[in-house]
Amino acid sequence: MKKILPIALSSVCSAVLAVFLFIVFQQPKTVYIDKTDGSAIYANYGETEPIYGGVQRTFLSSSPTDFIAAAEKVTSAVVNIRAMESSSYGWWGGSSHGASSGSGVIISTDGYIVTNNHVIEDGNKYQVTMNDHREYDAKLIATDPFTDIALLKIEEKNLPTIVFGNSDSLRVGEWVLAVGNPFNLESTVTAGIVSAKGRSIDILEGEYTIESFIQTDAAVNPGNSGGALVNTNGELVGINTAIITRSGKYEGYSFAIPSTLVQKIIRDLRDYGEVKRGLLGVKIGPVDDRIARELNLPTVEGVCINAVTPDGGAEDAGLQAFDVIVGINGTKIRAIPELQEQVGRMHPGSVIKLEYIREGKRFVANVTLKDKDMASKIVVKSEDDGLLGSMGFTLRELTTDERRKLRVAGVYVENIKVGSIVEKTEMDPGYIITKVGEVKVGTVQEVLNELKKRRGTEIYLEGFYENYPGEYYYTFTVK
Repeated sequence: MKKILPIALSSVCSAVLAVFLFIVFQQPKTVYIDKTDGSAIYANYGETEPIYGGVQRTFLSSSPTDFIAAAEKVTSAVVNIRAMESSSYGWWGGSSHGASSGSGVIISTDGYIVTNNHVIEDGNKYQVTMNDHREYDAKLIATDPFTDIALLKIEEKNLPTIVFGNSDSLRVGEWVLAVGNPFNLESTVTAGIVSAKGRSIDILEGEYTIESFIQTDAAVNPGNSGGALVNTNGELVGINTAIITRSGKYEGYSFAIPSTLVQKIIRDLRDYGEVKRGLLGVKIGPVDDRIARELNLPTVEGVCINAVTPDGGAEDAGLQAFDVIVGINGTKIRAIPELQEQVGRMHPGSVIKLEYIREGKRFVANVTLKDKDMASKIVVKSEDDGLLGSMGFTLRELTTDERRKLRVAGVYVENIKVGSIVEKTEMDPGYIITKVGEVKVGTVQEVLNELKKRRGTEIYLEGFYENYPGEYYYTFTVK
């Protein structure tokens, strides 16, 4: 007993001393406790705010993002592209050597592939290698150097594709994946966040260039140009195009062309062999602090009109020099790249709702875009805009070249409004109307005349698509 008591006393004293030293020298740790309402508190502060205000008690958090499903969905639709230059040497035959290499994205099951113009511009022969190592010779459909987009075609069916997403809905800080197929490595997938939107880095040349890039920090290296930028749903939101670098390698800045602009460009390249650009008819410049003060602007934002082109759409709508454009079709315009992107999606003849500030007051004008020759290809009288608008489609007359090529008279469906009467018939842009009911039509006015006669009744349209065999019929009720 005499031996046990000193040992027990010594143990108690040691424990007390250990606890005392722990309290004196150990700093309190932050521990998270889940509350029943879903918020969280710092346990060491209880329900009161910290004395020095250095830590917030409640916060917002997002769950870890799973990239696996998105990567598996899209990698099979991203291909490698080799652009080669073929030479002919007469009697001695010919040869070809690699000029450049990059990536591309399959956008249709029948073989259309979008890539960057700079990937293919130095070649005249193109080879596409699929993710599963199949190889195809590709045909160049058309290019647009002003947006750095090119469209290729391979002869194959039932190919994997990537669904287009809405790049307008992207938010700064959102996760994205950059998917490429460089140097025949089958696929590369990197992740990053959207760092900024509407970036211009002055890499494209020409009067009609559009630079409104999505900036990300997803790693993009040589060979990834023309590859896919996708969101976590596996939807295409951009075409990876450029990096800013001093070393020649990736340094944290990569740039992609927004998918909404890409869609318009490739549709034009496919349908016309060139891009049909709708122009405002203005010379523009940025808004800085000095201009904002001189023009009595509420914020240092917008695009200043430096001059108005004679006979252009802006002049027709009454715009003047030193008006400041601040919105198009309800979308806020803060800088030149945003303006270029919004207008770049439109065709000649499209009517846009333009918001601008003049002498400190806000105004709205409806501007009809024209082509580079200051002509509108869509012939629609202003008093008839309401009827076409209620139906939900925009029409234009066939060009002389189109009539000669198709050997038919008709009216081209340029755009279809989502949710409209016409859209519910499942008609697609590119449909060529040849008859309204039993009446043949060859001008927009003839279509309008027949629609007016049949207000309140059901009619059918007869026509065709240029690249699809057979006649197509669509039925709807004229309002």
